[in-house]
Amino acid sequence: MRRKFYTFLIASSDSGNMRRLRIPHYVVHLLAVLVIVGGMTVVVAAGAYSRLLWKVTAYNSLRRDQATLTVQYKQLQNQVTDADQRLNSLQSLASEVAVAYGLTRIPETPFSASNSTGQSESAYQQTLDRFNFLQQNATAVVLVSDGGLKLLPGMKLANASFMPSLWPVMGRITSRFGERLDPFGGEGEFHRGLDIASHYGDDVRAAGDGVVIFTGDREGYGRVVIIDHGFGLTTWYAHLSAYALQPGTPVKRGDVIGYEGESGHATGPHVHFEVRLHDAPVNPWRYLHQVDAGGSVTSGD
Repeated sequence: MRRKFYTFLIASSDSGNMRRLRIPHYVVHLLAVLVIVGGMTVVVAAGAYSRLLWKVTAYNSLRRDQATLTVQYKQLQNQVTDADQRLNSLQSLASEVAVAYGLTRIPETPFSASNSTGQSESAYQQTLDRFNFLQQNATAVVLVSDGGLKLLPGMKLANASFMPSLWPVMGRITSRFGERLDPFGGEGEFHRGLDIASHYGDDVRAAGDGVVIFTGDREGYGRVVIIDHGFGLTTWYAHLSAYALQPGTPVKRGDVIGYEGESGHATGPHVHFEVRLHDAPVNPWRYLHQVDAGGSVTSGD
């Protein structure tokens, strides 16, 4: 079979010569196929690149939306936390008023009877602690029929040794209990205690008799000491520079438990003092308003 060729005539404008180029039929077809395939490849690559650009743009937009939603979520979480703290404080205030006037019995005391059968040494120590507590605070509590302890109605408990009525440090109050502007973020927040500023390294003293149940770091609080005073009452002493006692140590009102500092979220040396009733923050001023500038309990109402 005779092979087919395509003949191309090429003329030169300078010399006037003409050249003839013969190309096989299949080569022309092959070149045409390559051109078509190459064009399709370019079109597909351009489409894929366009889709990739669209996906990158959409991904960046989603990341920005995620960052915005994260910030909004943290703000809402802080608002919910503050609202819960306010609600707990109001509930604690209602409980405290009811207990003070004998309308209800305190459900938890450090010496409540236990149904479990522990070791004889533990039972002996529990009985001894209960006796010592009753001996020190006989005018403030009374035994009820089920063996628990109850505050006497209408009693002024400022002089009871377990009440946190002593200033932990003498100084200037820089922030009170309740609503305030966050010194770091500038947004509104619920302040859970009193900030008392004096000098770095000053002695921080226990506000009342109790037992140290925690010493360590807490987020935002820095170095903190927590004392359990019984009856659901605890006091927190935060932003300390160092501790003076270990967990499990009994303390008396006025004992040194740590030293003033500026650990955690603090703008300067001070003590953040909290009073909690069943782990809900209450206004410490209700316990400290009967204390004079020297830290002594007065006889005022």
